[in-house]
Amino acid sequence: MNDMRRALITGITGQDGSYLAELLLIKGYEVHGLIRRASTFNTGRIEHLYRDPHDPDARLFLHYADLNDAARLGALLSRIRPDEVYNLAAQSHVRVSFDEPVYTADITGTGTARLLEAVRLSDIPTRYYQASSSELYGSSPPPQDENTTFTPQSPYAAAKLYSYWMTRNYREAHGMYAVNGILFNHESPRRGETFVTRKITRAAAAIALGRQDHLYLGNLDAVRDWGYAAEYIEGMWRMLQADQPEDYVLATGVGLTVREFLSAAFERVGLDYERHTRFDERYLRPTEVDALVGDASKARRNLGWEASVDGRRLAQIMVDADVQILEHAGRPWVDEVSVPSWSNRAVLGDS
Repeated sequence: MNDMRRALITGITGQDGSYLAELLLIKGYEVHGLIRRASTFNTGRIEHLYRDPHDPDARLFLHYADLNDAARLGALLSRIRPDEVYNLAAQSHVRVSFDEPVYTADITGTGTARLLEAVRLSDIPTRYYQASSSELYGSSPPPQDENTTFTPQSPYAAAKLYSYWMTRNYREAHGMYAVNGILFNHESPRRGETFVTRKITRAAAAIALGRQDHLYLGNLDAVRDWGYAAEYIEGMWRMLQADQPEDYVLATGVGLTVREFLSAAFERVGLDYERHTRFDERYLRPTEVDALVGDASKARRNLGWEASVDGRRLAQIMVDADVQILEHAGRPWVDEVSVPSWSNRAVLGDS
């Protein structure tokens, strides 16, 4: 009989999914991830973890599925029978959600309901984690904690709010172990290049290496609580190990403006950001969120979780990684955290 704990991760190919897969493999889990079928692979962040599923020691398995297909979700849950489910999949770009509000609602919002219902109907005693977002707080003034009023200011935030309340409803109405992790902005060298932090650090590296001249940005005065994603996934895992299911904020408690993050990134490579940054109104949101700074006292008190990397240090970590990527065309972020000793990079196959 296999007593190995089993986890299912939606969004495993994303920033958070890749870190979470690493963490769970280190902790001895069998990990299953959902990926969407496409003509090209989008698995670069987890290639270093993957082994051929025919290998008897393989513990990472990938399955084709999408949050818009309830039948497929139910079938996979019945087959995998996970002890833990982490729903990290979403259309996660806030600015894009204004252009794609219906798609964002379907995947980021209704997709959560499909997965929760699939878990309920499977009758598996699994624990469920929902990736919520600090964008829920919108125009509510900081610091924000678990009791702060939600005032979403984007289609993305509205969809996440639906997911938040559906998760709570399934916990309260059906007795499911289901929690919301309200994570404030968490970034890393694995962040997608269209997100403002990675856009900044990659531009700083490219300009320092003479490969780019200017960086175009929108609002530089927005304040965000930026932490290191590699630390935040430990908090996700701890939420599902607690005796009782509760919702938690994860944050550093330190707010920086986009301008301050920009300055820290360019200073790392000896540049003055003002000489290289240009304004482009296309990057402004129709409704802006001025300040998000979290209070993670509950997580510190109940889970023993606390962030150690603030936004300025994070900017340095990301710039250093982007310099290495551009200089060596590699992925130095593979070694950011420990990975299982058996890990190697391989061509993706489906389980």
